Formats: sequence, C-alpha cells, structure tokens
Amino acid sequence: MNTDILPVDASKLGKITFKEDPDALVDEWSIQYEPGKDVESLRRAAEELATTDIPVAFPTETVYGLGADATRSSAVRAIFAAKGRPADNPLIVHIHSIPQLSALLVGTKNNPADAPDPIPDIYNPLIQRFWPGPLTIILPNPEHSALAPEVTAGLSTFGARMPRSILALALIRLAGVPLAAPSANASTRPSPTAAEHVHDDLNGRIHTILDGGPCEVGVESTVVDGLAHPPAILRPGGVTLEQLRQCPGWEHVAVGYKDAAHEKELQPRAPGMKYRHYSPKATVILYESSANLPDLQDALAQANTHRSIGIIRTKSWPPALGLPVEHSDPTPLPPPPQHLTNPSPSSPPPSLANLLRSITQHQPPPATHFTTRIHSADIWDIHLSADTAAVARGLFSALRELDKKGVGVIYVEGIDDRTGDDIAVAVMNRLRKAAEMCV
Repeated sequence: MNTDILPVDASKLGKITFKEDPDALVDEWSIQYEPGKDVESLRRAAEELATTDIPVAFPTETVYGLGADATRSSAVRAIFAAKGRPADNPLIVHIHSIPQLSALLVGTKNNPADAPDPIPDIYNPLIQRFWPGPLTIILPNPEHSALAPEVTAGLSTFGARMPRSILALALIRLAGVPLAAPSANASTRPSPTAAEHVHDDLNGRIHTILDGGPCEVGVESTVVDGLAHPPAILRPGGVTLEQLRQCPGWEHVAVGYKDAAHEKELQPRAPGMKYRHYSPKATVILYESSANLPDLQDALAQANTHRSIGIIRTKSWPPALGLPVEHSDPTPLPPPPQHLTNPSPSSPPPSLANLLRSITQHQPPPATHFTTRIHSADIWDIHLSADTAAVARGLFSALRELDKKGVGVIYVEGIDDRTGDDIAVAVMNRLRKAAEMCV
C-alpha cells in the first residue's frame, strides 16, 4: 500500500476555546475548525481510524504513536502486525477527555452518568497536575470492558493517558473512539520522534502519517501504577520521580522497573518492561557516566573491522574520541523545534489552556556531524549536548541517523542518572535496553 506523509500545522486547525473549571480534573476544550489542508488531513486520518482497520501514525509530545480503534480487535491486531510487536506486550490507550476515560472504566453495561466516579482517587492529583501530558496511569479494566482484549494482553488492567498535543487530542475526538497507540516504529527499533522515522520503519504497512513536526519530549511517557502498594513507576519517562513525590499519596512511590534489555517477568505489566527496545541495527556500546573514555586502540580496531563506526557524545568526550583525524566534514543538524514547557516540581498545577498555549524556544548548542577518515574507515560523530532535555529529544534521532550512515558499532557517552534528574533516568533506561554492552 502507499504511505502518505500529511503535514499538519496544529496552529492552523482553528480557534481553540477552554472552559476552566476548578472542580474538574482537566479543563474542557473545543475547536472551531477552519477550512484548509490541515483540517482535511486530520479528518482523513480520523475517518480511517473510525472506518478501517489500518493504523494511523500521529505525533504526540513524547514520540509518534501508531493508533487504532481500541475497541475493535481487528484494528488493534493490525497495530501488532504493522509493528511486528509481540502479542503479550500491552498497549496504552489514548483519550481526549475525562468523560471518555470514565466511559471505559464503567464498562458497556453501565451508564457513566449513573455511576460514581470510576477513576481511583489515588490518581486525581496526578491527573490534575500532569494531564494532558507524558504520564500513563494503570487502571482496572471492568468486567464488561469496551476495550478489545488485545489491548490489555490478558491483564486485568490497562494503561491510559491524555497526550499534551492539540493535534493528537483533536484526532482522537474526531475519530470518536479511544486510540490504542504504541510508538510508531518497527518493534525493537529506536522510537520515532519525527515523521520520517515512521516512514523509514512502516512505509508500505500503513496509509497515513500525520506530520506535526519533531516531538517535544523525545522519550515515551512515564507509566505509573497507583493500584499497587506502594505506588510504583513501571517505566521512567517525561514526568519525573521528584514531580510525582510532590503529589498527595505519591510521596513514597517506588521504582518498579529494571534497565536490563530483557526482564524476567512472564507477563509485562506495561510497555517496555520485557522485550528489547530502542535498538538500532548497529551494535551499541554504552559507557556509563563514570566510565573512562573508550580505548582508542579498540576504537581503531572497530573502525577497521566495520569500515564505519558511530559516536554519540554528550558532556565530556572529545570529537572523534580524540583519534587522529585526516579531515573533517561538519554537517549541522536541523535546529531544535518549538516545544511546550514542562511544569517544574514546585510549580502549581497548570490549566489545560496554559499547557497548550505556553510555547517557548529551546536553543541548546547545535548538534553537528563530523565525518573523519581514519585508515580508510569512516567515523560519524554526533554531539547531542550536555543538557539532559536536549539529549532526550535528540537520542532516538541520533541512533537512527547513524543507522542510515551504515555504521557497524556505536559508542555512546552516557549521562549521570544518579543526580535526581529523572529525564536522565529515562534516557539511560532506554540506552541500557538498546545496548549490547555496558561499560
């Protein structure tokens, strides 16, 4: 099948209005759509989701998702088929409003208007503070669930989140159904943070990729389980441990995940817990932040063996690891995108309106490719940044870029995840799952 990339500028969808309610978990919002190609593309994608089984790729603030109607088994199975994803790996359900989530929690045999609030109280402070945003919560799946059984992979719970992207929210609302949506990449590959990454992996497997530009956060959502005692983080991501511990009932949240590429559990409780993830085709050798610089003789031997090696630097490694360079050819990467600001741990809960309106520019030092020739071998060097947030946004793109260069091995300079910076924890979690070797 043909795969189309459809650019959509969220600022051109129409006029967004908000109804702020201090008693509501999340503000109500609506859009008065304006005619144009952006809305036409969004409506095409929504119609495909509502009427066909072919998944649609769309951007969120974390990574690009591959969405399908979460209530139809045939549509959900098509996600697994397109990605090559193991069937026992559960999917996250994306919703556009609290009423849509409540309807899922009461099941098909009950009227949400007649039922008490079905959202467990433990999650109320998190929803008020972090939704819409990069946080997934684990919820009980009702007896008469509207969700296709493939979504939960046999679990009695499911993960749900409300993305902080007006394009994603509008798509879910137009489709009229909750969307099951893992990352829009081939299984085990680095997560996609741009439409071209999706096309690289899924060209010919889906019809439509909505291109909303590069993603803001760059790593997937944090997954938390408030049904456990104590509450636990099942996957680190865009919301940090420190931020969670600022919320009532979450002061003692525990870490419930491991960084190994393969966890031993027979049944993963959340995406990213069991299978190898985030891996490029090349062998990844990860150097922890406390490790020494890679051995130069080993690097030279790898260069001669593979003819081409990759280097991803963050804070202290010198260009090309300090190897003798015959020539260099710097090629700047595209400038970083505009992105929405994340709340600080001490900031008051922001309104939905402010979250969707607060646009800022982030200009970390530009990453540059250096092409060097050593003993007839190429070295491709990418300097991400010493800034943790910039590393998170650029990590998956860097791994994919080096894959395109055909490198055989990638040396990665890790960042310190012992400082209390949980974005650093999320980055290192992904790198340890991608690496063949950690030094």
